[in-house]
Amino acid sequence: MENIIVMTGATSGLGAQALKRLLAQPSTEVIVGARGEREVAGATVVPLDLASLQSVRDFAQAVEDRLGDAKINTLVLNAGAQFRDDQRSVDGFEMTFAVNHLAHYLLARLLVPTMADGGRLVITTSDTHGQWPMAPKTLNPEALAHPTKRSTARAYAASKLCDLLTARSFAASDDVKKRGICVIAYNPGLTGGTSLGGQPALGGRLVAVMRPVLRFMSLFLPQLYSATPEQSGDALADLVLGQVTPPSGRVYASHVRGKMTFPDPSKLAQSDNARDLLWRESAAMVGLPA
Repeated sequence: MENIIVMTGATSGLGAQALKRLLAQPSTEVIVGARGEREVAGATVVPLDLASLQSVRDFAQAVEDRLGDAKINTLVLNAGAQFRDDQRSVDGFEMTFAVNHLAHYLLARLLVPTMADGGRLVITTSDTHGQWPMAPKTLNPEALAHPTKRSTARAYAASKLCDLLTARSFAASDDVKKRGICVIAYNPGLTGGTSLGGQPALGGRLVAVMRPVLRFMSLFLPQLYSATPEQSGDALADLVLGQVTPPSGRVYASHVRGKMTFPDPSKLAQSDNARDLLWRESAAMVGLPA
């Protein structure tokens, strides 16, 4: 029986490294969502523009049509972007919120029902959600979707908080629990030499250059440890392939100083009220029942 993996964010950075590992597995098909006419050797590429909710719906339908009666074993929602300018999506939402959270929320809502029992849902988040100065202190989904003013760093951190809360919502779902689907919110940690939507990821190339200094400073502040895309991508692949599994009751997997840890996320990320509020308002934004 073929192992079927559906993945976003697989064409560059840590996602591309993870994809190499996934494609090396026997009897495995990886379906990659990507913009434009991209080709990824060994993978099946289906067009996907995360800035358009209609494109997300079209992608989900194309995946279902391709699979027929087959089931998705693992759904990997890894794509992420930062936008320096105040851009809005096709649907009118702030672009970082639209791409990083809302599109993946909708994609998970559409594809989780087609997953196999015992499958895995892996959503890439970030420790910026709680451990950095830009971490949000409160959650207001409407303000994130339609801000009157914004900060690139704060918009990114808030979107990654939303990803973590979304993972917690799926993990708490009766259907997901009944079907034994393992839900993981993965923090790759500070990773130099990558880009998010063409923008340097938390300083991107500067982080790569500063890696020796950051690694020394990480002795005192672990979140400053700068991993390579290969290290962070291999850690993601370990989670996707089930070679690393969170302890029972844990959703947050954090890659710290080259090791996978399973700490508590921020207090806001642990809030059931924030989790449920985000689920309800996100559902309304994408036109699905809560």
